[in-house]
Amino acid sequence: MTVTLPAPRTPDPRTAPTLRWGVLGPGYIARESATALRAETDQVIQAVASRDLGRAQGFADDFGVHTAYGSYEELVNDPEVDIVYVATPHSEHHAQALLALEAGKHVLVEKAFARNASETREILDTAKDKGLLAMEAMWTRFLPGIDVVRQCLEDGLLGKVENVFADHGQPLYPNGPQRLSDPALAGGALLDLGIYPTSFASFALGGIESVTATGRLAAEGVDAEETILVTGATGGRGLLHATMTSRTPTTASINGTAGRLELGDPDDPHSSWYAPSRVRFVSRDAGTDISWEPEDRTHGLHFEFCEAARCVDAGLTESALLPAAETLRIMEVLDEVRAQVGVRYPGE
Repeated sequence: MTVTLPAPRTPDPRTAPTLRWGVLGPGYIARESATALRAETDQVIQAVASRDLGRAQGFADDFGVHTAYGSYEELVNDPEVDIVYVATPHSEHHAQALLALEAGKHVLVEKAFARNASETREILDTAKDKGLLAMEAMWTRFLPGIDVVRQCLEDGLLGKVENVFADHGQPLYPNGPQRLSDPALAGGALLDLGIYPTSFASFALGGIESVTATGRLAAEGVDAEETILVTGATGGRGLLHATMTSRTPTTASINGTAGRLELGDPDDPHSSWYAPSRVRFVSRDAGTDISWEPEDRTHGLHFEFCEAARCVDAGLTESALLPAAETLRIMEVLDEVRAQVGVRYPGE
């Protein structure tokens, strides 16, 4: 029997309804997203806001944004803005998402969605009450390659999924962004890096039922590294790892009774499983070894924006590709990991 990998069903980003976006926080991820949006979509960045008007104006100049604001309140009350992208540090997501929702704006909130499950629940409940979209910007979930994986799982290509391995390590501490070492900004490896393998395991295992974690702390009290063992809804296990002190292979695999899927390429130092990358299927007897390759590895952040635009156009308050309940459960898992590792943010 000849086995082929399915083609992704991801719609052409140019066909997504055009929304006018407001950006809260003109930092690195907002700049990367704006670059992808300009190159690959018809979405419009209408406004940008920062507490530092000069930073906002610099972003506006660089990306052709119509309006720059020196306060978040001004942006969320701009009638020309349809939806707000919250791209500030984790510690700010809760207040700023609520600010936008109370102003009647849909929100796309960077991962991690908030500091903890309690904040996440309040954002999601507010959005539901107001009939607005609140979606987590976990960009991996919306990539074409992940839809290839999704179809393989739906079609039973792997048989029963037994285990998942996923790793994400970047040398971001102690010489990286200051926010990562600051407990007040919900710094540490988990919410920046560990959320990727955690979300992936939830996706591959049909949800996460239990979690056991160990790790080590940085001098500032944030988590520097964690290893996480999870059990999925159907009994499969996941072994997950994240660190902000070293560069790791950053690969992932889903392993079943009939074969495995591998994401990323350990022989390519620029490949990361959570970004546009190869998807490889190897059958149990190794008689079949086939791969799917993305057409473009340059951009990928734009797919989540286009999914949000489609949801808003359809009157939906959540995306079927990453439902609100799963965003909440993943935050509950991250809370459990922090409790076991010994990390608590100020004010919790």
